[in-house]
Amino acid sequence: MPKVSVIVPVFNEQATIWMLLEAIYNQSYPRHEIQVVISDGMSTDATRQVIEDFAREKPDLNIQIVDNHKRIIPSALNRGIENAQGNIIIRLDAHSIPYPDYIEKCVNAIEMGIGDNVGGMWEIQPGARSWQAKAIAIAAAHPLGVGDARYRVGGQAKYVETVPFGAFRKSLVDQIGMYNEKLLSNEDYEFNVRIVKSGGKIWFDPAIRSKYFARATFKDLARQYWRYGYWKGKMVQNFPETLRWRQFLPPLFILNLIFFIILGWFFPFARWVLATEIMIYLGVLLLAGIQVALKHGDWHFVFGIPIAISTMHLSWGTSFIWSMLSKND
Repeated sequence: MPKVSVIVPVFNEQATIWMLLEAIYNQSYPRHEIQVVISDGMSTDATRQVIEDFAREKPDLNIQIVDNHKRIIPSALNRGIENAQGNIIIRLDAHSIPYPDYIEKCVNAIEMGIGDNVGGMWEIQPGARSWQAKAIAIAAAHPLGVGDARYRVGGQAKYVETVPFGAFRKSLVDQIGMYNEKLLSNEDYEFNVRIVKSGGKIWFDPAIRSKYFARATFKDLARQYWRYGYWKGKMVQNFPETLRWRQFLPPLFILNLIFFIILGWFFPFARWVLATEIMIYLGVLLLAGIQVALKHGDWHFVFGIPIAISTMHLSWGTSFIWSMLSKND
């Protein structure tokens, strides 16, 4: 049975890191074959103390903390891989809670040769108890918000372009290289692009499940999707073939709005076109909000879902355009 190294990037995760460690501790995979490498971006809260407390309480789980001085996720992953003792790497997030058979199913898929990188389904949970957080969690798995992203909306097991987090043999890094530390986001997608270009395959299996805690406020959601869009733009500059239709729609919508706003200064009909487009867009989002509100019996979703989805679209689309216009370092 292969030894597994679970790599976890963290920064100020005192609220959720214990739950993740508890979930790893309770895995069906033999505990003595699991190493947990926590790559800490020099947390300023009690994250390290929580980890150390857990290690003292559960000494039979091998936990190692390494420093991530760059404080970015790709370097955190690379520092974790450098310290990994296992033959198989499983990348997890401090905001996630893997199901008890998560590691076992990942290892089985890799050992069977189904995929070079293996991942599964997110069950997105609210990051807080507020109506905002609940709306964000639903929007983050809604087709209007994320299109056909399998790991968010579900679907049958199949080969895909990318999976969240991922599990792979450590030897794969020798073949395609480490995570790209020039990217502050989209590092998983870029890593998977290189796997496919090298002749490898990415396998999605909805039976491999984890709970993932979404952002708790619209402000945090906007920041998250601004980062996603900006670094997707940088990735597209290097790998233009990775841009998918669902990702192209938000920047296209924003460019369309800008075009008709400018045109409206000179031609009155353009103002009517602009107003019509905005009304249709808001109408579709409002209908989605009403549908979710009726399903869950909470009227907050009538407005919460449109706000969350539009925040995702506008933040992602605007930052993508900005990224494409700026110099690619």
